[in-house]
Amino acid sequence: MTKALIRLFVKNHENTRDPAVRGAYGRMAGVVGIFCNLLLFAGKFIAGTVFGSIAIAADAINNLSDASSNIVSLIGFKLAEKPADEDHPYGHARFEYLAGLAVAVMVLVIGVELAKNSLDKILHPTPVVFSWLSVAVLAASILVKLWMALFNTHIGKLIDSSTLQATAADSRNDVLSTGAVLLATLISRFTPLELDGWMGLAVAAFILYSGAGLIKETLDPLLGQAPDEALVHYIHDKVMSYPGVLGTHDLMVHDYGPGRQFASVHVEMAAEADVMESHDVIDNIERDFWDNDHLHVVIHFDPIITSDEKVNDARHWLGELVKEIDPALSIHDLRMVAGPTHTNLIFDCVTPAGFEMDEADLKQAIKQAVRSSRPDYFCVITVESSYASIPH
Repeated sequence: MTKALIRLFVKNHENTRDPAVRGAYGRMAGVVGIFCNLLLFAGKFIAGTVFGSIAIAADAINNLSDASSNIVSLIGFKLAEKPADEDHPYGHARFEYLAGLAVAVMVLVIGVELAKNSLDKILHPTPVVFSWLSVAVLAASILVKLWMALFNTHIGKLIDSSTLQATAADSRNDVLSTGAVLLATLISRFTPLELDGWMGLAVAAFILYSGAGLIKETLDPLLGQAPDEALVHYIHDKVMSYPGVLGTHDLMVHDYGPGRQFASVHVEMAAEADVMESHDVIDNIERDFWDNDHLHVVIHFDPIITSDEKVNDARHWLGELVKEIDPALSIHDLRMVAGPTHTNLIFDCVTPAGFEMDEADLKQAIKQAVRSSRPDYFCVITVESSYASIPH
């Protein structure tokens, strides 16, 4: 059914890197979610009201909140498609993250209300009227939610949407919570135990847990989370595959929303090579990323002296030396300035995120290590923070 819906509602569905195609996928997923959740809400609410089950009614309201979430997501996808303008040159794709944050807040509010109602049911219990119709409604709900989880997982992976993947996780939680309600209904039918209020409380707990997780998932990219490790390796490997490239460093990836990523990286190439040829290689790399990955990449050219054996040797042993202080440290942009009494080693040292050693202490540790083996070498060090873990 999923493939049939895609072929019916998404034109050019194979080109998932196209923002318009991505938006069509998001709109389709939103409409399908709204329809399914409203259908489930109506069936559960009627069954819960008629037969006096707060757990079934609570689960129905959870479906209503899911429908509201789908509406907000639908609006978010629509706004995210707006093209860049003078005030927003990087586009509006972060609307999808904002929509997810709004959904998470809605889920938390509804979860609190359901918890209050369930506690009231526990403190003031009323008998539940058993009906096989309510059992059938809950069983059908489990099947529908299971399909929705698979549907949103598939679409979310196709277009790399954290919002749809979170929606899929929410549907999986609904399968578990509705299963708990169904279990309580059957237990109440065949035993004297009244677990309706407790199961309603369990449903509320699932909603609160899902909402808290969704808030974290949507806040992380808004706050500036680290780039995906697979993307970092992909950028590094593609750049290194070009002739003449000796290394990369200072990679930064800026996320302005799904499909709106910008990156900058320093590329090391031989200083002795023809500058125009090196520049042409860099142009080709930037064009490759845009044409094939829809990724804006800006490359800074760093000339590296490769014909001086002293510089090559110093680059090697200095790189090994800083790794003895911490394996995550690396160096780049090494220059050697020789004088009559000593030689200056001028270089940048890159520290990983969360590196605990103070900058002044790190510089002192490197200088002492160099001086102990090469007393005629003086270090001029610039300490930089890494914004992406590039392989070295």
